[in-house]
Amino acid sequence: MSALLRLSSIRKSFGGTEVLRGIDLEVAEGDVVALIGASGSGKSTLLRVINLLERVDDGQVFLRGEDITDPGVRADRVRARIGVVFQHLNLFPHLSVLDNITLAARHVHRTPRRAAEERARELLDRIGLADRADAFPDRLSGGQQQRVAIVRALATEPDLLLLDEITSALDPMLVGEVLALVRDLADAGTTILMATHEMAFARDVADSVVFVDGGTIVEQGPPATLFTAPREERTRAFLERFSA
Repeated sequence: MSALLRLSSIRKSFGGTEVLRGIDLEVAEGDVVALIGASGSGKSTLLRVINLLERVDDGQVFLRGEDITDPGVRADRVRARIGVVFQHLNLFPHLSVLDNITLAARHVHRTPRRAAEERARELLDRIGLADRADAFPDRLSGGQQQRVAIVRALATEPDLLLLDEITSALDPMLVGEVLALVRDLADAGTTILMATHEMAFARDVADSVVFVDGGTIVEQGPPATLFTAPREERTRAFLERFSA
């Protein structure tokens, strides 16, 4: 199967520090790929590079075979095909839940308001928040806000969903409801690349787990293999530290 997303020899530096050091990665359509590794290993930078929030210093990113790192490619057109959810929510506080969800559909994709709102209400109903459509973000719990942020990313039916440590800023009591939504999306065939510290979730839901350390991919493979019989000493050491 040809990859929906393919990264080839990606390098990125900030100042004199090389954060990504020759990353090669493929994500097949419908797969869930979990990026694991310590804070500062390069996971978030990698997601920002894919969404063109950071320009690569070297290498290429292909989305459905198109080189989206080509300088001639319009970044806003690419971002319209990729849904992104960050750990810090980024909902617009002055907009209702419904307006947050429909904003990109109406202003970027030029979807008529009625159609955009119908899809938003359908998605809110699926996650049990239909009655919160007219509420403002500050009237929602952290878990509800993060679920709305995920729905907002899905509202334009993107090719790819990027999730960056979406549970790290949540109270532990709220983590489960957000991960349950991601599990539902995975079961529905959504293509997801996610950076996460939720090891049990990565083990149970991901098709492939990628261990990133020092800006390089140290090891990747099926969760059953990587978590129980990692080949690399660095992977074993990380998993032992994390378990401890």
